[in-house]
Amino acid sequence: MAKEDYMKAFKSGKKDYQFRMLRGEKPTLLVLDDIMPEKGSYHEVPLGLVQVPIAQIVGTKTVGRSSSFAGNFMPILRDDTEFASKWINLSESQKEEGIRDPIKVYEYMNKFYVEEGNKRVSVMKYFGAVSIPGNVTRIVPKRTGDRENRIYYEFMDFYQAAPINYIWFSQEGSFGKLQETVGKAPGEMWSEDELLKFSALYTRFTNEYEAKGGSKLKITTGDAFLAFISLHGYDEVDEKTTNELRDLIVKSWEEFELLQEEEDIELKMKPSSEKKSKPLLSMLLPLSSHKLKAAFIYEKTPGTSAWTYAHELGRLYVEQIFADELTTVSYENGTEDNVDILIQKAIESGCKLIFTTTPPFVQASVKAAIANPEVRILNCSLNTSHRYIRTYYSRMHEAKFLMGAIAGAMAENNKLMYIADYPIFGSIANINAFALGAKMINPRAKVYLEWSTRKEIDLDEKIRETGAACISGRDMVIPEEASRFFGIYHMEGDHPRNLAMPLYHWGKFYEQLLRTILGGNWKDDDAPSTKAINYWWGMSAGVIDVVCSRQLPIGTRRLVELLKGTISSEKLNPFSGVLYSQTGIVQEDPERSLHPEEIMTMDWLAENVIGSIPTKEELTEKAEPVIKQQGVKG
Repeated sequence: MAKEDYMKAFKSGKKDYQFRMLRGEKPTLLVLDDIMPEKGSYHEVPLGLVQVPIAQIVGTKTVGRSSSFAGNFMPILRDDTEFASKWINLSESQKEEGIRDPIKVYEYMNKFYVEEGNKRVSVMKYFGAVSIPGNVTRIVPKRTGDRENRIYYEFMDFYQAAPINYIWFSQEGSFGKLQETVGKAPGEMWSEDELLKFSALYTRFTNEYEAKGGSKLKITTGDAFLAFISLHGYDEVDEKTTNELRDLIVKSWEEFELLQEEEDIELKMKPSSEKKSKPLLSMLLPLSSHKLKAAFIYEKTPGTSAWTYAHELGRLYVEQIFADELTTVSYENGTEDNVDILIQKAIESGCKLIFTTTPPFVQASVKAAIANPEVRILNCSLNTSHRYIRTYYSRMHEAKFLMGAIAGAMAENNKLMYIADYPIFGSIANINAFALGAKMINPRAKVYLEWSTRKEIDLDEKIRETGAACISGRDMVIPEEASRFFGIYHMEGDHPRNLAMPLYHWGKFYEQLLRTILGGNWKDDDAPSTKAINYWWGMSAGVIDVVCSRQLPIGTRRLVELLKGTISSEKLNPFSGVLYSQTGIVQEDPERSLHPEEIMTMDWLAENVIGSIPTKEELTEKAEPVIKQQGVKG
């Protein structure tokens, strides 16, 4: 019987050998000595006795026995050799009492190479063992700028808190994100029970994921697992039955496929051209239905939040525009804890279209979309990569460029202040566009940057300290606050004189978005791309604007109209030409403009900005949900 096992293993080895040969790959085991760093560029660390994942044992330490095995560790020597006899004896031992003697192995870049015990590994791989005990020596290379090297150092830091060697990621920051996702603080040690819980869940996930064909995707199983628990919740996934877990993996499959994309977001920079099609209702509803029902889910209330107020005006606008075809409902005071309930309420009330209007709601949106494929859900966020929902945002940096030009023209002492809220995707572009607009009009203009969400900040005191002539405050007024501290204003004693304000035309955005989604272009946007779709519209679509005060000099107003026209016609990009940051040149080609992706993901500040981008530790608690989802810095 053991000899039959050897012949099966032998056939597997020969098949693998030939397969690798045809692909031009090394057909036998990898040899660590052939790929080791140069002497002096690494050091060794003994890890002691470790359970070594069988799947990550990929070769031998030295060339000696490498030619006895195919690349899959199956034997390729005939059954009448001494090697075969020893393999057969080990096979019989494994069946009768198991192989318990530890092997001697080296770990390099989280792959394992055997020095003693190659045949034991071969037998264990043949019988489908998950791990084998081994005395492990780690080969630690010097730090380099190479991405794999940086990921490996992140792994070693993670391993100090959680000695888990069977998971790997292809993206930087993933080990830290895993630590956070399972509810642990950075560097916090895992207990034995926590390690066992994780191992059991990861094994269950791996079995179902690979059974569905996950090994064919161009990502690691760890990448898929982290995305899965980040979306659905670690503890929540752990409580799933095997059947529930399998179903959820199947429903989430497009999310895994999306992780393969290097450029995983398809930007739609302007509304799709309208085409004659069926009425709005017939696109989503059966003929018997009366009206399409859409929900808008807000983080705060229109009375207490300028952001929510702007979206509420947009909701009321489209309800009037599509009076015969659309009815809407809004849900207020959403949080990360209750947004799942609000979305479910909207679905149960018959809503087939749902807008979640803030970035922290994106995960709940994706979960609801996976569970309810007949409902279309869109989240208002930038640079968010999810396939089951679509995202939308305005190119507010275009308006901020005009605001900067106004402030630069009106600041007689060359000092401006910009009060930002959250250091998230898009907000850095707004700051820099403002600074570039000011510099274009006034080369001596300096922009003092402050954050309203920074801990223990006194903005009034900061304004007095800097002596800023013009201040850029919140974008618009909050209905319940009788405040004039919004837009661009000039301080006259203790009173602001408003000069201009940026305007979100969310009504026009939602109108065109509804026509794009429901007018027959939704599927056109989808095909043939497998990427996530983000609608990122600006002045050319009429969804943002700048409103000037009559107190603004007529010459400045004319300049604003001229700049507005050139941006709307796409003849001017605020981020074109030579660009300098606080630390040096960003772009040196005078003919080039930054790509949209470069604008969205900015993590630098223009040279005439005085201030910095804060980390989440420097910000108040209320900023945490937003920073967690869309933060430029960790």
